[in-house]
Amino acid sequence: MDAQSTCTVHPSSVMNRGVSLYGIIADLRREHPTPAAMQTLDMVVAEFGRTRDNLKEAVANLDGKALPPGGKAVLDKLVERARQDGVYDLDYGPDPYDRPVPEALDEGTAGIGALLALSSLAGVALAVVAVVVGLRAIFG
Repeated sequence: MDAQSTCTVHPSSVMNRGVSLYGIIADLRREHPTPAAMQTLDMVVAEFGRTRDNLKEAVANLDGKALPPGGKAVLDKLVERARQDGVYDLDYGPDPYDRPVPEALDEGTAGIGALLALSSLAGVALAVVAVVVGLRAIFG
């Protein structure tokens, strides 16, 4: 590298050049190592679990909760940096772990299920009869 070239670092996140919400939060933790800031950022991260990492929804959920003294300023900085980096209102689509509502069984499906259950019971009954007959033949 010559003296002319410079390394540019994203203004909002020193840790993560691709900038994520967690990178911004890590930077804020380093910049504001106070218990109030840590507790506020912990509250935001806890809300991420309920909002699938959507800061806009997390902040809305925190509006009714009491923040530690000085926490509002840290939260405002987080929102400001997230808006600058375009990660304030992320949408990851539907939750892949959400299962669709189970459909009601129709008569045909219920009938097939009943026949499978009966045939399984008949197979077990025949196996028991075969074991009993075999044991009688051996010990009888």
